[in-house]
Amino acid sequence: MVAVQQTPHGSEFDAVFPAPSPPPTVLSPSRYPGVSPEAVAALRYVLTDNHTKYHMFYKGYLRHTAHHALALYALGASGSLIEQSYERGRVILLPAVEPPEAITEENFMEHLGDDKFYVAYVTFFIEAIEEKGVSTTLDEYIFSEKYNFIEGRDASTQPVMLNRFLSGVIHALIHVGHATEFGIPGMVAQGLAMASVHWPNGHMFFPPSLFKHGGTPPVEEATTRLASLCLNTKISIAPSQLKQPHRNHAFSILAKIMQDPELAMKKQFYDFPELTLEHGANIWRYAEQWTIDLSQPGEIERKMEECIWTNTVLYAICGWRKDRGFTADFIFMHLVTSSLFLPSVLSYLPKNSQVMLLRTYFASTLAWWIARNSPRLDIRGFIDATSSPVSSEGKVSNPFLNFLGNAITQPEDHVLKIQRAFAHFSSLYGARPKGYFKGTELDGAEALDGSLFLTATRLTDEYTIQGGKTWDREGLTERISRMKRLRLEREKLNLRLKD
Repeated sequence: MVAVQQTPHGSEFDAVFPAPSPPPTVLSPSRYPGVSPEAVAALRYVLTDNHTKYHMFYKGYLRHTAHHALALYALGASGSLIEQSYERGRVILLPAVEPPEAITEENFMEHLGDDKFYVAYVTFFIEAIEEKGVSTTLDEYIFSEKYNFIEGRDASTQPVMLNRFLSGVIHALIHVGHATEFGIPGMVAQGLAMASVHWPNGHMFFPPSLFKHGGTPPVEEATTRLASLCLNTKISIAPSQLKQPHRNHAFSILAKIMQDPELAMKKQFYDFPELTLEHGANIWRYAEQWTIDLSQPGEIERKMEECIWTNTVLYAICGWRKDRGFTADFIFMHLVTSSLFLPSVLSYLPKNSQVMLLRTYFASTLAWWIARNSPRLDIRGFIDATSSPVSSEGKVSNPFLNFLGNAITQPEDHVLKIQRAFAHFSSLYGARPKGYFKGTELDGAEALDGSLFLTATRLTDEYTIQGGKTWDREGLTERISRMKRLRLEREKLNLRLKD
């Protein structure tokens, strides 16, 4: 048994990496029984050791050992298991890189996209959070016009922080999502630093007008100006009580895109700048058609639910084919795990920024789906082929607990994270009946019900754990090679400019 390391009380990290706090909203995941002083000590050791010694975002790769530690903690894992997982995963970590200079307000824009400044951006954001708090810091540096579009700048030099926040496979949002779910200010700073040094997914994917209307198209703005909803307060409407208006539902947007010949990809675009350069305006046009009407009670919760269902459908149903069965796609998996954190991140944002995040997040979902060549959604075929009952041979009668028990000991951390997400989604939306999505334009959507989350959990377990297969990364090798070439070209260009 591994001896659990202790983080000294009264250390400089007490305020930055405190013991986890309760979830910020009832729509955030609940904690499972098993939390102990040993587990808290192990978790804080992992977070502080990872912070002081390692570079969490380097050469385009995210090192997310902290995510695995927090998922284990949330599911009631022991301190020794949390630390064993960290010791196993740290072998691939890279040492922290001393930045060439400190980041200040004056030079903030100059080093965006340069991962040599990651540590400097972390320090900058820790100081900003200490001065302004998490909510104000998030809102200012991710959602304000100042940190996204500056009048007179060339498109390639715009700061586009919200774009960077959702770039890659939405890793910066995932990191900040863990931070807001567990109340860890130091991780908020890390996530904002990740966004700062990340290269954007096409500089002009999110138009400048977005930051003047707060994410609400002008047509909708007049009807939403007087509405208010704040997730920092207790939600008074239970998710199961919300009515489901279908005007321009997320499923309807998927259906429209599948009928658009301009978005019928002749190849798979794994490089986002290439995709958004050619089709970004068209994708954004569809994202703007997605209705977010804050004059309707419960609209933010409803739109979060649409994102969660959409990502689950893309992962489970696009991953299934009649001729081969289910394949767990690496990109769609990240869409599912990122949507787990929408409630926690949104709870720290004002109304306009909530709308901006939801709309840009949905646009990113659409873009990734199209980048994977818009796989068809054979909903009825999927249900017919995968509706076999879950085996009752598990240790307990709740199948989710069996699947989580299988995932908690897996060294591959994404398995645990997606299974935790599906378990939480089932707790919120598992009672949705067939016919709930009747009225959307997506063919077969009326056949969906809350059992989809259990089916997706079972298929993931069968593919990754029982089947011993790794995530399907088809095409990503080429994308990573292109990213490396582009990074080298940017570094050479920067050197020439400095000379």
